[in-house]
Amino acid sequence: MTFTLAIVGRPNVGKSTLFNRLVGKRIALVDDRPGVTRDRREGEASLGDLEFTIIDTAGLEDTREGSLESRMRAQTEEAIRLADAVLFMIDARIGLTPDDRSFAELVRKSGKPVILAANKSEGKVGMAGAYEAFALGLGDPVPLSAEHGEGINELYEALAALMPAPDRGEDEDEDETAGEEVPEGDQEAPPEDLSKPIPVAIVGRPNAGKSTLVNALIGEDRLLTGPEAGITRDSISVDWDWGGRKFRLVDTAGLRKRARIEDKLEKLSVADALRSIRFAEVVVVCMDATKPFEDQDLRIADLASKEGRAVVLAFTKWDLVPHKGGKAAKLREETDHWLPQIKGCPVVANSAETGQGLDRLMQAILDARVPWQKRISTSTLVRWLQGGHRPPHQAALHDAGQDAAADLRRLLLAPRGAARELSALPRQRAARELRPAGHADPLPPEEDRQSLRRDGAEDPVGEGARGAPAGQLNRPP
Repeated sequence: MTFTLAIVGRPNVGKSTLFNRLVGKRIALVDDRPGVTRDRREGEASLGDLEFTIIDTAGLEDTREGSLESRMRAQTEEAIRLADAVLFMIDARIGLTPDDRSFAELVRKSGKPVILAANKSEGKVGMAGAYEAFALGLGDPVPLSAEHGEGINELYEALAALMPAPDRGEDEDEDETAGEEVPEGDQEAPPEDLSKPIPVAIVGRPNAGKSTLVNALIGEDRLLTGPEAGITRDSISVDWDWGGRKFRLVDTAGLRKRARIEDKLEKLSVADALRSIRFAEVVVVCMDATKPFEDQDLRIADLASKEGRAVVLAFTKWDLVPHKGGKAAKLREETDHWLPQIKGCPVVANSAETGQGLDRLMQAILDARVPWQKRISTSTLVRWLQGGHRPPHQAALHDAGQDAAADLRRLLLAPRGAARELSALPRQRAARELRPAGHADPLPPEEDRQSLRRDGAEDPVGEGARGAPAGQLNRPP
């Protein structure tokens, strides 16, 4: 069982900064303004030889019931309940505040082991604030600086005292297995690892029902939802099993038009969402069924297609669509019309409120992934091309070019006297086959024949004839 540590505290005390340092990646959004983190985010952290699961949470605030902040607080309280230990963080530069004392009492009542961390303790001012933390009665504070990496050794000692001793038996078994050599003759590709989760990115415009859809799929209120648009900021991944397969559903921030994005925090959220698309295998584009195929919907679907991902279109809020008769078939036709680049992609109408279409959506994800993960070796592709297989338009152009070259060769190599008897039709036919569709003839038939009679006897190789410009016979169409 993995040890789980939850980081809690007031807004803007440096919880996400410490989370990124322990995880070793900048995956949590960090900004100077308070209240950036909203949903709780989990990550695999390591500190020395300690490995554990860490949870980044939203800042604790005293707010009225039913507000967005109260829903964020409920997510933090759930993280405390799921954790094996709590790291309570304060801002040492500011010192203790009434909110710190109130939330310390909340952590104490949980009954979980607590590590008291005084962040931003670099300098004399920070150390003075760290000493104030003794008044909380949560043990000796650990002065540290998450931004600069100071005090990490002290944090390691405090964390190692709470974690069980690591079992080295599994590591030794892994080392023995790693030392075994694979026979050289076994060159077949290994079968698909069913224990590896399938990454699925849920994308769409703001307030398209992405977070509500993920909550309905996993059967719990894991993500923040509400009538407000743009609640989700971080891309939150949730592991889930369905039909004997493991999935990693990634809820992303709503993508607005680029011209409307001015706030720095929104730019970070959009960049995080685009990163989730690049690392996904299947992208579910959520469209509001009451107003589908908006310009931004089409841009998002096109973006996922250009990234080379398998695309599934999910029309959410299907319960709000009146007179559903024939609407599903119409959505299929409009999808092929507005998105011809992904013609034939799965289209699923669903409702997170009623649960309609959720199983069909998951099956569509599996079906869309089958052709996406198919691999064709280079040798197979080369043999197919060498066998004379060409796209229809290229094959027609190739044949027409060969006919034109043969006709021109006959004309240039004909004897001097026979050139007058050659008809202009081969050249005219070749020019007509090679010209673009709808393009006019390069020369009228009568003018073409007169040019051939005038030039053929005197200049059969097209180097300039009496009364004609040089290369007239080779005039491009």
